[in-house]
Amino acid sequence: MDLVIRDADVVDGSGAPSYRADVVVDGGRIVSIVKEAAAAGCQRPVARRQLDAEGLALSPGFVDMHAHSDLALLRDPAHEAKAAQGVTLEVIGQDGLSYAPVDDRTLAEVRTQITGWNGGGSDVDFTWRTVGEYLDRLDEGIAVNAAYLVPQGTVRMLAVGWDDRPATPAELERMRRLVAEGLEQGAVGLSSGLTYTPGMYASDAELTELCRVVAAYGGYYCPHHRSYGAGALEAYEEMVALARTAGCALHLAHATMNFGVNQGRAPELLTLLDRALAEGADISLDTYPYLPGCTTLVAMLPSRASEGGPEKILARLRDDAEAERIRHVMEVEGADGCHGVPIEWDTIEISGVSDPALAAYVGRTVAQAAAERGEAPFATARRLLTEDRLGTTILQHVGHEENVRAIMKHRVHTGGSDGILQGRKPHPRAYGTFPEYLGKYVRELGILSLEECVAHLTSRPAARLRLPDRGLIREGYRADLVLFDPATVAAGATFESPRTLPTGIPHVLVDGRFVIEDGRRTDVLAGRSVRRTPAA
Repeated sequence: MDLVIRDADVVDGSGAPSYRADVVVDGGRIVSIVKEAAAAGCQRPVARRQLDAEGLALSPGFVDMHAHSDLALLRDPAHEAKAAQGVTLEVIGQDGLSYAPVDDRTLAEVRTQITGWNGGGSDVDFTWRTVGEYLDRLDEGIAVNAAYLVPQGTVRMLAVGWDDRPATPAELERMRRLVAEGLEQGAVGLSSGLTYTPGMYASDAELTELCRVVAAYGGYYCPHHRSYGAGALEAYEEMVALARTAGCALHLAHATMNFGVNQGRAPELLTLLDRALAEGADISLDTYPYLPGCTTLVAMLPSRASEGGPEKILARLRDDAEAERIRHVMEVEGADGCHGVPIEWDTIEISGVSDPALAAYVGRTVAQAAAERGEAPFATARRLLTEDRLGTTILQHVGHEENVRAIMKHRVHTGGSDGILQGRKPHPRAYGTFPEYLGKYVRELGILSLEECVAHLTSRPAARLRLPDRGLIREGYRADLVLFDPATVAAGATFESPRTLPTGIPHVLVDGRFVIEDGRRTDVLAGRSVRRTPAA
């Protein structure tokens, strides 16, 4: 045998009480579990390597159900930000915008549009165009495994362009074909970003037709829905109804209730979900254990300002009359890009810029930066957007702790970092989501038990992804494993030092090989794409 992990407190991912055992790994799989081996006095398993796990919990590897590592995995395959947290599988292609399927035109457009999420990619060789070709690139070697969602906004970019109009029958058929091809090539479902252009221009009828394709392939629909602010509950109801009409499984991305209009309203969302579940709907959700959100500054604009694509956005911002119209919608009416809520510039913190010449803005709110310049906040935001060519990343401080705690306790909850690794001062969730759950919300606050929390982070997401051999510690399952100290595990990342690695996670294995060993990153690149298969 390759490895025996001795005397571990096994938290097996099922939610059942932990137990003490020796766990044997060989050929990338768990081959034997000997419970209470020492106490029973039986002959203990042997292997080429023995690891003493006294005092450590052994769990399945954590699944990040909402990640933005689409280019980070290629740029830096070691991917320590996630590996050090115990993440062994990420789901990328989120929020309806990613880099496959594309043609030359749309690749250039999407690279510009989500520079704030992933960087411009000048250091990445974009040799792929299809979903399958992108997954093949991942298979060349990455630290952790990755599953991919077909991005609906990118698909609409290909078939319709950037116009705010209904798709023609021919365009809709092309989108259906593109989604089907992506699923046939290994994607696990479809994502949408319904506050991001051009995906937000799709009607419910259009989205329903695409979800019918997803359902036929056994995938799931993962929408960033139309509002997390004004009308948030109605937006959730819309997605539940849409998925049920299409007969498609639904996974609600970063399922928060934000902004002042939603303070204390998480129980209303959970009642809506419980009612749908009782009626037979197949629903799950993910959240991150933090209050602020994180996105790009350009995402705050009204959708009509974004019609036509990135170059049209920049042209409108440079036109004084157009810019004034944009300002009025954002500050007075409430832009759809800001979830229907009038923007509060003192909640918008600049976390990253693409142009190093603008680095002085990072760490300041737009309101603070404007005051230092002696100008109105919108003037500062307009300057940033144009000079940084839409590449500015922000934190938006609009969350509520009571909502975060209520939602994470729900029985269909899973963990998702929504981690954007771009920028000098990224959101600490990119480096800290999973140890934050275990350290703060399990050990310190007792919101979840250890066994329950591990189930949220392992078996529940594996079930949503329909992975028959991941998410539990069982004989025959893949040896994607985490060893952590329940007494010390904690997120090192803070808003002041967001790239600090966690503590209390000494060992992480992917496919039975150590990617983190004794708290240090190894050179192992055991991760690969995890593809939807006909059997799933």
